[in-house]
Amino acid sequence: MKIRPAQSFFIRSSFLLFTLATVAVAQSGWIASKVGTGGQDLNTVYFVDTKRGWVGGDNGFLSRTEDGGRTWVRQSVATDAAINDIYFRDKEAGFLLAGNRIFVTHDEGTRWNQARAFLPEEFDGADVELYSVRFSSKKKGWVVGSISKRDRVIDSILVYTDDGGETWRRQRAPSRLELIHIDFVNDRRGWIVGNGGTILATVDAGQTWSKQTSGTTNTLYHIDFRDEKKGWAVGERGTLLRTIDGGQTWMPAITNAQATLLSVQFLNDDDGWVIGRTGTILWTEDAGRSWIAQESSTKQNLYSLHFTKNVGWAVGGDGTILRYEK
Repeated sequence: MKIRPAQSFFIRSSFLLFTLATVAVAQSGWIASKVGTGGQDLNTVYFVDTKRGWVGGDNGFLSRTEDGGRTWVRQSVATDAAINDIYFRDKEAGFLLAGNRIFVTHDEGTRWNQARAFLPEEFDGADVELYSVRFSSKKKGWVVGSISKRDRVIDSILVYTDDGGETWRRQRAPSRLELIHIDFVNDRRGWIVGNGGTILATVDAGQTWSKQTSGTTNTLYHIDFRDEKKGWAVGERGTLLRTIDGGQTWMPAITNAQATLLSVQFLNDDDGWVIGRTGTILWTEDAGRSWIAQESSTKQNLYSLHFTKNVGWAVGGDGTILRYEK
């Protein structure tokens, strides 16, 4: 995910075939490739299984693979805004965020249709940017983002659906700072992170949200919980936070990373990954007690990370795609 990515022309061409050319094999097992984005960045990656996945980026760029990333097919979405997030509730129903719009698919990602647009006239002329979407059940889902005027954030935005994404309504969050990522572990427990070290939590299925003390003012870009107790958050200047009590207390993890960290995911209680700017990749196999820097074979910023079983993907600047298989 990339804050306020560039926007450009409307994408008219669809279903153009792109074949990835392997560039290098990193020592850690990460294989670097590129997809043809015309020099634009990739901001998000999501796989529903080890074969079928999507990458989304600047200027409404969307591409799909059915063969585990060996080939990619360009898809058309009615937007020229940057695609910030892709998320599938199940194998058929998926959601895509681009600028101020939510798109939905009900046919396994074959077609994407606009479900909701948050227009400036609804917000006194201010612009809405949507960053992250997650569902806690088949019907209930949330989207977070920011509201800005003249490139200055003036409020957060938190919207929810309780009918599977047919309608979306705004809910007031206890923070006016930019909200960047949301995660749920079950139908009642969820967390949001954002600017200024913001962490919000719910224990009642999103009816109410309360602030947690992160211990930092650095922007937090991503949060990942294994269960109701164990979670991780990453952010600016190498910030890596850990909780083992559901966020009642957050503790900094010690790493040598100086770069901003942008995404974190744990595969199990012990095995976890973090990515960030300038090609940063960190790995732990001891529940985060120690973190080892990995060779990524790129200096491009890495914005989004996604693992399905033992296959991992990271995407970033200039169409960069990294693949990892244990």
